[in-house]
Amino acid sequence: MDWLDHSLMGKKGAAAGVAGAAHSLTIEDQKAFHYVYGPYADPVLEVDPGAVVTVETHDAFEGKILSAADKPSEILQFPFLNPQSGPIHVRGAEKGDALAVRIISVSPRGPQPVGTTCLIPEFGGLVSTGQTAMLNAPLPEIVKKVVVDEAGVHWSDTLTLPYEPFIGTIGTAPEIEAISSLQPDYYGGNMDLPDVAPGAIIYLPVNTPGGYLYVGDCHAIQGDGELCGVALEIPATVVLQIDLIKGHGNAWPQLETEEAMMFIGSARPLEDAARIGYRELVRWVAAETGQSEEEAYMLLTMCGKVRLGNMVDPKYSVGASILKRYLV
Repeated sequence: MDWLDHSLMGKKGAAAGVAGAAHSLTIEDQKAFHYVYGPYADPVLEVDPGAVVTVETHDAFEGKILSAADKPSEILQFPFLNPQSGPIHVRGAEKGDALAVRIISVSPRGPQPVGTTCLIPEFGGLVSTGQTAMLNAPLPEIVKKVVVDEAGVHWSDTLTLPYEPFIGTIGTAPEIEAISSLQPDYYGGNMDLPDVAPGAIIYLPVNTPGGYLYVGDCHAIQGDGELCGVALEIPATVVLQIDLIKGHGNAWPQLETEEAMMFIGSARPLEDAARIGYRELVRWVAAETGQSEEEAYMLLTMCGKVRLGNMVDPKYSVGASILKRYLV
C-alpha cells in the first residue's frame, strides 16, 4: 500500500489525501508578488481540500539578475526580495487546523541558464552582517549563472551536480503580523530546508481563516546551512496537492516523508531553533506512541537527527526528525 495512505494527510485529511480538482496559478495570473507573509492580501486562488495546484514561481531575485556581469547591490532593492506566489485560500481552514501540502514536483522554468547564485555584500554565513556587525570589508560581488535541467546542475565543464530541487520558502499567513518573506518562523516562511522537496508532505499551522498559503524561492540544489546566503536559485513550476487537517494544532511546521517525521524550528541563536524542533518532536512522539514525554525525550537522545536549513537569514532554521521505524 502507498505510504501516503498511512501519512497524517491520508489518515486525517479532509480529502483523505485523495487528489481533487486541478488548478493553475501562472505568473500572469499572479500579477503582483508578495514580499511579506500576512493575512491582508487578497487571495489569488480559492480551492477545496484535495486540490492539485500548479504554481509558477520567480527566483529569489524576481529574475532581475540576468548575467554574471550584474552586480546584485546595484540591481536588487532590499527588502523587495524573495517574491511569493499566492496567497491560496483553502476553504474550511480555520485557526487551529493545519494545511497539509504534498510536494509533487519542482521543475526549472524559463530560458537557460535558469540557475543563479552569488555573493552579496554583508550576507552569508562566513562574513560580517547587519546582525553580526564587524569592520571587515565585504567580499567581492560575484554572480554565477548555471544551466539547470532535470538531468543535473551543470556547474562547470567538468562538474555536474545532482538536481535536488526543493521549495525554499513556503508557509501560511500569521494571524495579525505581516512579516518579511526573507524570515522563517512558526508559520513556515524562508526556512531553506532541503527536505521540503518532492515526495514530502509539509503540515503548516493555520492562523487565519483560509490558511493563506504562500510559496516561492525554489532551489535546484543547496548544501546544509545555505552557506554563502544564496543557494542555486531558480524560477520553477511547482505542483502541490493541498489538503486540510481539522484541529491538528501544530504550533510549528511539521514535515513527513515515507521514512521519517520532522518538526522545523526557526530562531536565533541556532541552538534555540534546534530546541524548538526537538521540543515539538518530543511532544508529538509522546502523543503518537503513548509514551511519557520523558521517555520520548530519552528516545530522541538516542536516535534523533537534525538538519540545518539556513544559518544566514534573520532567523535560522533546523529540522529535528526521527525515523518512523522507531515509533513502536
